[in-house]
Amino acid sequence: MTHRAAPLSAADTSFVAFVESAWQRHLRLAMLLTGDRWQAEELLQDSLVKMYERWRKLSQHEDPHAYLRRVLVNNRVSMWRRLRRESLVGDLPDRPAAERADSDADDLRGVLMSLPPRQRAVVMLRLYEDLSERQIAQVLGCSVGTVKSQYSRALEKLRTLMRAPIMERNR
Repeated sequence: MTHRAAPLSAADTSFVAFVESAWQRHLRLAMLLTGDRWQAEELLQDSLVKMYERWRKLSQHEDPHAYLRRVLVNNRVSMWRRLRRESLVGDLPDRPAAERADSDADDLRGVLMSLPPRQRAVVMLRLYEDLSERQIAQVLGCSVGTVKSQYSRALEKLRTLMRAPIMERNR
């Protein structure tokens, strides 16, 4: 006995097409937000599930890429808050010594990951996604002034950390 899959609805077909066209682009953004490929894939998948639940409405009225960027950033901030609450302990567990970064890209990634999640999101959306301050404010659900101040603080911290010797950054 063979089972035939029911044909996909038009909405499901358009969602599949959107995911196929957008996966790599948004996976790169998720990796920049998380710093880890596996966490990035999980973040992107969770975000796509949330998006799928509203797809019929989204596909008709909104820019799906902008919506997915916003969901990615919001989900990442939520994950960070959850992990932050869960990891506060009296005694720190033993951890292996941090390996020295071998390349400038690893150094830059480490410095970016040291930014608070909201500042990192602003930097990534501005420099990587090339969004305007107004678009970033829409993605993050905040004012343009907040975007400007977060971006300014992030750049100042990046300048300071990139001037610091590598040994000081790994503390």
